Amino acid sequence: MNYTAHPARYGTMEYRRAGQSGLKLSALSLGLWHNFGHGSDIDEAKAMVEGAFDGGITHFDLANNYGPPPGSAEERFGKILKESLCSYRDELIISTKAGYTMWPGPYGDWGSRKYLIASLEQSLKRLGLEYVDIFYHHRPDPNTPLEETVQALSHVVRQGKALYVGISNYKAKEAKRAIELLKEAGTPCILNQVRYSILDRSIEKDGLLDAMGNQAGTICFSPLAQGLLSSKYLDGSIADDSRAAEGQFLKKSAITNERVGLLNELNAVAQRRAQSLAQMAISWLLRDERVSSVLIGARTTAQLNENIDALRSRSSFTNDELKAIDDIVGRWR
Repeated sequence: MNYTAHPARYGTMEYRRAGQSGLKLSALSLGLWHNFGHGSDIDEAKAMVEGAFDGGITHFDLANNYGPPPGSAEERFGKILKESLCSYRDELIISTKAGYTMWPGPYGDWGSRKYLIASLEQSLKRLGLEYVDIFYHHRPDPNTPLEETVQALSHVVRQGKALYVGISNYKAKEAKRAIELLKEAGTPCILNQVRYSILDRSIEKDGLLDAMGNQAGTICFSPLAQGLLSSKYLDGSIADDSRAAEGQFLKKSAITNERVGLLNELNAVAQRRAQSLAQMAISWLLRDERVSSVLIGARTTAQLNENIDALRSRSSFTNDELKAIDDIVGRWR
């Protein structure tokens, strides 16, 4: 069955500029990290991609190692793109990354020129594309000169295989240096993708948001702290389909009675705002204009729609609400 995008898809979504670039991102982006591999349901994955675009989400975020297995998320998205969204390609922002292990030997990891360029070539084949809109270096490489990594990023833009470049998981000091070098190379860095949530404030302590200034935008992943900021754990139980049950990224040991109590306190703040806990967590990130977009990693269309509804239910935070949130998080151990 042919897919036709919803005609009102741009009506309720907010679009924010990425740094000083001319590119605007949907305030919510769909991350295809761990729910689009070979073991996931292809029909559900397709429904989520189509539903995201119908809801005004234009940015779809991938990486060479997303799956599992690595590469399979790009393959699956490439198939969905060909079957459903190919006629809308110019309305989409498709990003991918390289920086983690992809193949054996010394050339399949980190940040060398050889690895980055080879990885992007492979990603484009899996996606069925001639170019991606954004190509990120996925993590700093302590053993490769940053100048070499930057030159490789600049090279793929000059080749026309990426329109923009970004960095991911860079802390303030290294991010500032990468941004300076990319600017000198004539290929400005438009985004730094980092972990950030109500519960994880490490980038605040690092001063990263201030360090970015207006040079590069910030895009946040894990906004729900691996599901802790959803409603899944409010009763203290661990569902079979939850991340805590899988134990790979969130351990069962993280669901302590104390933490469940604090999550319920946060949920009480959300309820007073007429939001779910997940919606409040997303709204809390978007309250900061330096945040260009928030990456959501839904497993189902129901979760996706709840996250999109965060924009419709969003209201400004009062000082009392922000203080209450900070007081609760301050007791998080």
